[in-house]
Amino acid sequence: MEKTVGIGIVGAGFARRVQIPAFSQCEGARLVSVSSGTLANAKAAAEEFDIEHFSNDWRETIARDDVDLVCITTPPNLHREMVLAALDAGKHILAEKPMAMNVAEAEEMTDAAKGKSVLALIDHELRFLPGRQKAYQMLRDGVIGKVLHAKYDLRAPHRADPAVPWNWWSDIEAGGGALGAINSHVIDSFNWFLGTEISSVYCQLQTHIKQRLNNGEMRDVTTDDEANMLLRFTDSELTSDATGIVSVSMIEGPEYVNKIEFVGTEGWMRVGHRGDVQIAKRGETEMTVVDVEYPPSISGVFESGFPSGFMAFAPKIIEAIRNGSTKIEHAATFEDGLSVQRVLDAARESSTNGARTLLSA
Repeated sequence: MEKTVGIGIVGAGFARRVQIPAFSQCEGARLVSVSSGTLANAKAAAEEFDIEHFSNDWRETIARDDVDLVCITTPPNLHREMVLAALDAGKHILAEKPMAMNVAEAEEMTDAAKGKSVLALIDHELRFLPGRQKAYQMLRDGVIGKVLHAKYDLRAPHRADPAVPWNWWSDIEAGGGALGAINSHVIDSFNWFLGTEISSVYCQLQTHIKQRLNNGEMRDVTTDDEANMLLRFTDSELTSDATGIVSVSMIEGPEYVNKIEFVGTEGWMRVGHRGDVQIAKRGETEMTVVDVEYPPSISGVFESGFPSGFMAFAPKIIEAIRNGSTKIEHAATFEDGLSVQRVLDAARESSTNGARTLLSA
């Protein structure tokens, strides 16, 4: 086993609630640096989690000799520069989704990582919920036969209140909005579960709350808070002329819903936000609950599936680095991030043009 893995955190927003607490509980890991665009935020995170170094310059975090893994949790418009710098410094990388602002950036990042003896991962932590991994295997075992249709429904009231202030989430130039933040997870879930890719997309983006308060003044919101998609999938061992539908809303409540459903030739499967799994065989009239494990969550953080997913993912990252491995079973690679980015770009084109966009024959 290698020495203790030193972790550098770039971005002290979401990371302070999820990544930092999860890594702080990993055996063989040590948080050594945190940087943020605001020095006060970096200092607060460092003090809360007893992190030695803090800065408002992310380059300082990447440059440290005791940082082995760089965890990039910034808005998407910053990912490319940070990832390329971390690769140049020979660091392992875990980057938030969406991977980049567009396909060109994602391709550059993916090409730069090729041949490097480092982990280059995208943080699609839902893959590591034990229930999702059980469902993944059940699909491959043919429990519901060939998949004909897949449906994803995510409803969250997080941005329903017009009083929620304007921030990078409201700014298209920073890569904000539901399409990148949420539909990227949806696309990756489909790709991973089904072992295939999306061949066409029809997308409708909508901004329901059109202005938010910013520094005492109302400012236009330039991103979407609703992102709906109609999909077709390429044929694979698990899919046959399969279609998909996605409904994502960040203003719909009151309860939080994050579920994926599969319609198969031999039955149905439903996977909930904690990785809870239900199935029914053709001819049955009720779903049967499948026994699954639930990983620990993070105290004080709403359990949306993402905190417990990352709690399951984080130890795998540390273990791989300590063992000198550049691959983790089920982890989303830069290639996976690029695949998602292609669909995101196509979805945005579709919404702009009002027409279906083809990705492959």
